[in-house]
Amino acid sequence: QVQLVESGGGLVQAGGSLRLSCAVSRSTVRFNYMSWYRQAPGKQRELVAAITSGGPTNYADSVKGRFTISRDNAQNTAYLQMNSLKPEDTAVYYCHAIDPRAFHYWGQGTQVTVSS
Repeated sequence: QVQLVESGGGLVQAGGSLRLSCAVSRSTVRFNYMSWYRQAPGKQRELVAAITSGGPTNYADSVKGRFTISRDNAQNTAYLQMNSLKPEDTAVYYCHAIDPRAFHYWGQGTQVTVSS
């Protein structure tokens, strides 16, 4: 069974940076599309950033210019570099991926807390 394993969350002061990683448990599985979502308490889960296997990316307006999504196809890992963090970025961040059969996978989530 394929798993997405996130790491890199934590507590940071406003203006700081964190880098999230999403590792695929089976190296033979390749995803066309990988993304990061987040869910704050009392709010719906929202798309933060996405990247395709060819490299095009898209971002939520709220994180443009501050967050960067990338992927290492050789390591089968996706990353989310988060800079200039704000308290409103506080949420559980989830890695999400879609395989060539259009099956969806989710990670377990990693908490990001930004203090003011």
